Amino acid sequence: MTVEASGAAVVETHAPAATEALGRRLGGRLRAGDVVALIGPLGSGKTVLARGMARGAGASGYMASPSFVVIREYPGPVRVVHVDLYRLERADEIDDLGLDELLDGAAIVIVEWADRAPWVLPPDHLRIECAMGPGSRDRVFTIVVPAALRARLAPVVEV
Repeated sequence: MTVEASGAAVVETHAPAATEALGRRLGGRLRAGDVVALIGPLGSGKTVLARGMARGAGASGYMASPSFVVIREYPGPVRVVHVDLYRLERADEIDDLGLDELLDGAAIVIVEWADRAPWVLPPDHLRIECAMGPGSRDRVFTIVVPAALRARLAPVVEV
């Protein structure tokens, strides 16, 4: 499969290890200033994919879902910031997080439940829609690569 002219590609994985491996491939190509928006229901692979991206980017430490902490930061060659908006519903709660300060270009920022705060995302963010597949361990990722990132990220999602 190749990335369509629209910048979208669909990638299927059949086990958590494969989802994490996809994340590692993407993370290896991410740079400071990149923002990844993860969207999808509970259990659709967002955190496993985010963990793989952080590892691929060289972040150290175990990446867990930051649901109760909301924001976690991981050091590495490039700092990775993992944001989980699941527990936040109101715009003022999200605005009070200071995400605009995190999006200053100094880190890779991965936002789970990004559809809850589309106004904070830069125009050239990587959008990944996560869904469950037919089997219990199957996941389907619709990856929308913006034109500005296509040369760097498209080879990762080509199958």
